[in-house]
Amino acid sequence: MEGTNAPRIDKWLWAVRLFKTRSMATQACRSGKVKVNNEAVKPSREIREGMEITIQTGPVKRIFRVLSVLHNRVGAKLVPNYMEDLTPEKEYQKMDQIRAQSGNRPYRSGRPTKKERRELDQWFGPDN
Repeated sequence: MEGTNAPRIDKWLWAVRLFKTRSMATQACRSGKVKVNNEAVKPSREIREGMEITIQTGPVKRIFRVLSVLHNRVGAKLVPNYMEDLTPEKEYQKMDQIRAQSGNRPYRSGRPTKKERRELDQWFGPDN
């Protein structure tokens, strides 16, 4: 039987850490946000090497290529062995713009400076 070695797409998406939980990956597949080779898939779809997976999260469309299949979750350092990120740079720039507009601080920028803290206090008012 050929199909027994190929994992389900929801399990693979969870295993390579694209989704925090397997149920989140399953829900994304059911809602049509996950496509394989530009075709919407069900969570039970088996995946194989070389497939292109597109994940739509809000306005950002991320694209990945399956390099190898796996059945169990792996550490973050091992993820590049199993998938290749093909997402264009402009999609990541969209993400940065959305984060900047929402008021979130840039990733790894540390704690707010004294000046930024004063601005935050002015924004939220003295009673908060």
